[in-house]
Amino acid sequence: MKAIRILTRGIRDAFKSVIRNFSLSTAAITCSSITLILVSVAMIISYNVRNITTDLERELTIVVYLKEETTEAQIESLNQILDNMENVEMYKYKSKEEWKLEIKNSSDTFSTALEYLDANPLLNSYTITVKEVKDLKVTSEEIKKLEFIESADYGEGIAENVISVFSVVEKVTIIIVGALILVTAFLIGNTIKLTIFSRKSEIEIMRLVGANNITIRLPFLFEGFILGIIGSIIPILVSIYGYVLVYDHFDGHLFTQIITLVEPFNFIIYIALILLGIGAIIGMLGSYRAVRKYLKI
Repeated sequence: MKAIRILTRGIRDAFKSVIRNFSLSTAAITCSSITLILVSVAMIISYNVRNITTDLERELTIVVYLKEETTEAQIESLNQILDNMENVEMYKYKSKEEWKLEIKNSSDTFSTALEYLDANPLLNSYTITVKEVKDLKVTSEEIKKLEFIESADYGEGIAENVISVFSVVEKVTIIIVGALILVTAFLIGNTIKLTIFSRKSEIEIMRLVGANNITIRLPFLFEGFILGIIGSIIPILVSIYGYVLVYDHFDGHLFTQIITLVEPFNFIIYIALILLGIGAIIGMLGSYRAVRKYLKI
């Protein structure tokens, strides 16, 4: 019961302190809101970049064409080799007759042109998906060395450059998120330090009447928690409505159909929960460090 009374009193005093020190509380809330908005933007960009990179990697395949004289028995042998290759996730074989039929159905011009040919000029082929995109070139070179292979291409150069650019952007945004979280902690902590410093005499009186460290610290911890929660509300609302508006405005795609944005729900809910957690935890840590370091309780 005593613990519950201390907890209840701590929460009550924290709310009173937030209201009593309204100007300092407003400063702390404003600082945390601004930085958390930036954190939210960085997280949204980072997650979307990762999603775009994953989609691009999923689309990257090796297109293999077989030599014209390749027999059915040799194709069966090649299937077994591909089955045993470590980085080959799946492959799809398409015969030259299937290619011819597909091309004829896709265009009347091509259909007419193919009708004039006595023999089918197309080649049997494989479309190969790999497990690790970073080893795409190595796998392609390995396949080229196999017997019966005419060519094995995957868009060499372009694929690596695109993945490299998105990888750099993703790493940069992650670093920015971390830096902004540290800035948020610094700003909230310093603002709370000012609040505590202005109440130094109050804390000294609490010491003189015999209040223990937990009783003194608790209201400040709850105060930091409350300021962090309130400070995260505006960024959460901006994130939810802002991202939904952007998603709807661009119809789920950015600049081109290739770049697909992450669907708002449940993604934006996770972002909101992360912002809420960051605000609450940083607020409490800022309060704890300020009390412990500057007032030597």
